[in-house]
Amino acid sequence: MEKFFKLKEHGTTVSTEIVAGLTTFFAMSYIIFVNPSMLSQTGMPWGAVFLATIIASIAGTLVMGLFANVPYAQAPGMGLNAFFTYTVCFGLGFTWQQALAMVFICGLVNIFITVTKIRKSIIKAIPVSLQNAIGGGIGIFIAYIGVKNAGLINFTSDPGKNIILDSGTVIADASAVPALVTLNTPSVLLAIIGLVLTIVLLVLKVKGAILIGIIGTTIIGIPMGVVDISSLGTTAGVGSAFVELGTTFGAAFGKEGLLSLFADASKIPLVLMTIFAFSLSDTFDTIGTFIGTGRRSGIFSEEDEKAMESNPGFKSKMDKALFADAIATSIGALFGTSNTTTYVESAAGIGAGGRTGLTSVVTAALFAICIFLAPIAGIVPSAATAPALIVVGIMMMSSFKEIKWDDLDEAIPAFFAGVFMALCYSISYGIATSFIFYCIVKICKKETKDLHPILIASTFLFILNFILLAFI
Repeated sequence: MEKFFKLKEHGTTVSTEIVAGLTTFFAMSYIIFVNPSMLSQTGMPWGAVFLATIIASIAGTLVMGLFANVPYAQAPGMGLNAFFTYTVCFGLGFTWQQALAMVFICGLVNIFITVTKIRKSIIKAIPVSLQNAIGGGIGIFIAYIGVKNAGLINFTSDPGKNIILDSGTVIADASAVPALVTLNTPSVLLAIIGLVLTIVLLVLKVKGAILIGIIGTTIIGIPMGVVDISSLGTTAGVGSAFVELGTTFGAAFGKEGLLSLFADASKIPLVLMTIFAFSLSDTFDTIGTFIGTGRRSGIFSEEDEKAMESNPGFKSKMDKALFADAIATSIGALFGTSNTTTYVESAAGIGAGGRTGLTSVVTAALFAICIFLAPIAGIVPSAATAPALIVVGIMMMSSFKEIKWDDLDEAIPAFFAGVFMALCYSISYGIATSFIFYCIVKICKKETKDLHPILIASTFLFILNFILLAFI
């Protein structure tokens, strides 16, 4: 194990990696239940999506750990599954089989741009100031996810100003503003207790503080009535879920999927635009996660980036990690789920000390166990994992100190890469707007020679994407 994962070389131990893997798993285990709940709205069997979610997570995470030897976990992405359900299926009228076909093609596109080193070149084209801003921005983004999952904020709005679409979908009043909730519900109180507990453990430098915080908060939640342990030991429904998996497995290639996707010539431009939107968001979500977490922790060092330049094939960890991420999307679509991507919650495990692929292997093993012991993972409430995300976000925001905030040339694009990312609830949108304003600043300063051609091309594609989304 030491020889394979090179633990000493990375300054870690087996116990640290196991704790990190457990931490990452508990921070992202919600996807096992959230993803099928969302995708099943399209008509996909809940049990099939449940298993597809786990299988895609296992496959992608194992490749990340065993091939790339980095502590990142993969699973169907939040945001991308919402795009799959509400935009592609409900908004554009595609069937879930056709949507899966588009996700599969998106995976092939990602493999192509990874093998041809396009994704790697995009990373190298991002200025250091923006890389630091992306890292800090992901910190805010993670912390914001934690605050929302903790139930600490809600959005007040005027129901009379809601917009009701022809499909019956309700769009909330756009004037809604965030507000602190009344601190009188058990789940909110448990989240606050968990946050205090985790912070105390971290300040006292207790080893495995984040994981201990998650477990301790879950235990405290039992007498509070937030954690329901009545379902422990129940495995009913697993057999039927495997039967349902036959419905989604390979559906992307059937006559209702890929074979019908390009049957209507008038819809081909819309299909291509949708695949483009899938791919662009997936690509930059991953790039943002790697930059934001890998640079600060040393997982992707400058030496590793130099290896990316000088060596053909997949010699560097970044090369291998990008390839692992690329193939996961197509694997997920094959079994029946939306885009599988590298999870920003991996930062929780990295924050707990994870530095090698052993962290990912542990996380993948826990996903595998959940096939039969899903109720165990299910009893960990969001109130217990939310504090972990908040404190990890706090730690990641240290990247902001490298930015010259008194220099508007640097501060303006950094703001959009950082703060705007959280406000839009999207890593890729934060990166997109930072690229756009970085180019605007350089054009105004007549410093266009400093603009990397790939950065210019990426900016153009982002603008095109925004335009296309305005029409689809």
